[in-house]
Amino acid sequence: MKLSGSIEHIVYRSEETGYTVAVVDVEGKPTTCVGSFPMLSEGEWLEAEGEFTESKYGTQFKVSRFRLKPPDNEDGIARFLASGLIRGVGEATASAIVSRFGKEALDVIEFSPARLAEIRGISERKALEISENFKSVRNVSASVIYLQQYGVTAAMALRIVKVYRERTEELVGKNPYRLIEDVDGIGFLTADRIAREMGVGRDSDFRLRAGLLHCMQELTQNSGSTFCRESELIRSARSLLDLPAEGFEARCQSQIRQLLLDRKLTAWTEEGEPCVALTLYYKIEKSLAARLLNLEAEFRHPIADCEGEIAHYEKINGIALHEGQKEAVRAALEHGVSVITGGPGTGKTTIVRCVLHLLRENGLKAVLCAPTGRAAKRLAESTGEEAATIHRLLDLDFKDGRGFFTFNEQTRLPADAVIVDEVSMVDCALMNSLASAVRPGRRLILVGDKDQLPSVSPGNVLADIIASGEFSVTQLTHIYRQSATSQIAANAHRINRGEFPLFAGRDSDFLLCEREDPGQILAELESMCCTRIPRYLGTDPTEIQVLAPMKRGLLGVENLNRRLQKLLNPPLTGKAELSEGNQVFRVGDKVMQTVNNYNMEWERSGEGAFTERGSGVFNGDIGLVEEVDQPTGSLTVRFDDGRLCRCSAVDLPDLTLSYAISIHKSQGCEFDAAVIPVTSGPPALFNRNLLYTAVTRAKKLVVLIGSRAAIARMIANNYIEKRNTMLTGLLRSEKEKRKALAGDEDE
Repeated sequence: MKLSGSIEHIVYRSEETGYTVAVVDVEGKPTTCVGSFPMLSEGEWLEAEGEFTESKYGTQFKVSRFRLKPPDNEDGIARFLASGLIRGVGEATASAIVSRFGKEALDVIEFSPARLAEIRGISERKALEISENFKSVRNVSASVIYLQQYGVTAAMALRIVKVYRERTEELVGKNPYRLIEDVDGIGFLTADRIAREMGVGRDSDFRLRAGLLHCMQELTQNSGSTFCRESELIRSARSLLDLPAEGFEARCQSQIRQLLLDRKLTAWTEEGEPCVALTLYYKIEKSLAARLLNLEAEFRHPIADCEGEIAHYEKINGIALHEGQKEAVRAALEHGVSVITGGPGTGKTTIVRCVLHLLRENGLKAVLCAPTGRAAKRLAESTGEEAATIHRLLDLDFKDGRGFFTFNEQTRLPADAVIVDEVSMVDCALMNSLASAVRPGRRLILVGDKDQLPSVSPGNVLADIIASGEFSVTQLTHIYRQSATSQIAANAHRINRGEFPLFAGRDSDFLLCEREDPGQILAELESMCCTRIPRYLGTDPTEIQVLAPMKRGLLGVENLNRRLQKLLNPPLTGKAELSEGNQVFRVGDKVMQTVNNYNMEWERSGEGAFTERGSGVFNGDIGLVEEVDQPTGSLTVRFDDGRLCRCSAVDLPDLTLSYAISIHKSQGCEFDAAVIPVTSGPPALFNRNLLYTAVTRAKKLVVLIGSRAAIARMIANNYIEKRNTMLTGLLRSEKEKRKALAGDEDE
């Protein structure tokens, strides 16, 4: 649908995203238009395409494409110039320009700026400045309109213009594939569509280069690997680009050589086969290897009487540590880098408490952190000490629009020990940032479960550190945390050993609801989440988490969220809601952030009147919608750790309902109850590791819904997809280099 009219009033505008609410006079009728625009001004003429939507604030026209025209009457021109859009022109100057030049005012400003000096108070220099500022505003609008003709949405066009400014048409017209490397949020498929609209050939070298980088990034992001074989990359590019096989491999190799020269890729040979990595990840893992080895080599602060102090701790607390626990405590106190790994109930928290006590008794400061807000909150509750997310500990901040950590290699953390919980889910980039902030000679203590799923983002840090053999690793196997009525920890270990779990009856905390048919499984799941478990545990439904192996299908995350939202938070008259894609968000909805957003601002209430403020929400953060603002298309979400964020219309695609989440996304979280639908599926996904991870997310209750045969198949399937990562090899090679160098010095 199309409409056009004069912009009468700007109700709201976000300078960061361009999201705007404006009242437009359409044939004498005020019409509210919403969408992402470049700089708008009252008086301009808007031609828009879109659709009408209804909200409690009335009818709004949601703009998808638009064109702006300058006003053509004196009143409109005066309002346009006085809007503040053009630097150096206020109401008085605007009135004077229109009084002097009338309808020709805009042409004079653009083409004959020297004539502005005819007006008292405008110097020749100011006249030229006004003209340049006016042209800049016009160029931005023209660039957005230029991009829209190639199918680019207004919001995306605005992002592109912010990067390229007045060179947008020149740069995009020459090579639209450069958008992938220069503009956040634009991937190969989008750039390829734009290029196709522009008439760029399918066999263009620009397209081949972009396709190779895209495949490299996809291989990294989808598998968690940080490198791949060159042959695998070429095979993937062939599938993506759908080009003739003849000469394709040679062309790819030529482009790979150019990418190596441009330092986009790094290459080496492994087991006689060429390998390639995005240079970004090669540098990250190489840096992490060096930092970890430095921490171990430079450690200079052991505790004098470690055995005696452990014995004293046991005495004053009335406990007896198992030998494995004592070994872990000693290693944590006597090494620069140490790893403590074990399944649920093996005493990891007891070890952390003991380490904290002994450090404090020796006048040393320790800080606690974890990858997610939920994990940090749980760590604080279990130790009685303050704990933060890794991002918060490193003090994420912004400068020149780019996120950076306040604590880094130049400004180290003021601590003698950094203890990281749930380390299995920490990716290589975040671990590198954390390791760089630990002071030389101090301790980095890594606590986690090596049998959990690895991080969602690239890397396999915990497994690689253990595999390298370069650091102290304590493997805990003895189970402490279990009772006559609790089976969660015991069954988790049974599953991990490849054994079928035990189901002790209706009063147990580990239940099986046997159903074969997917429809029956769905019905039981809805009943469990909405009525039976809340009544059984006396808990809020938001503390019950459905953990699904699949994203799509009847029992996939997407369908389960729609079904559970309808039951737990249905639409009601007067309850505000917003639509985004195929999702609807309402006040009270449980939601999850799906990508890192370092720019999003938040605040959190502290003690008394104190309010803490910061920036950054991260992939996997879970919260509840507290407010829906329909006029601005925004949501207010309170995340689990208390951060209150306003998510603008541009941010909504990064949110998803989270009544049900994937098991991968549940890492680092703990819930009162975990409900897990178990069916058949791809062996690469439906495996023992996935089921083990799911059941260890529950504190009070695990409910498996499915057949014994399906559960048995998952447990019997010990397939784990191998990640190609460089950290283990880089740790070993760097250590060998250092040994060789030390040997040369000795000679």
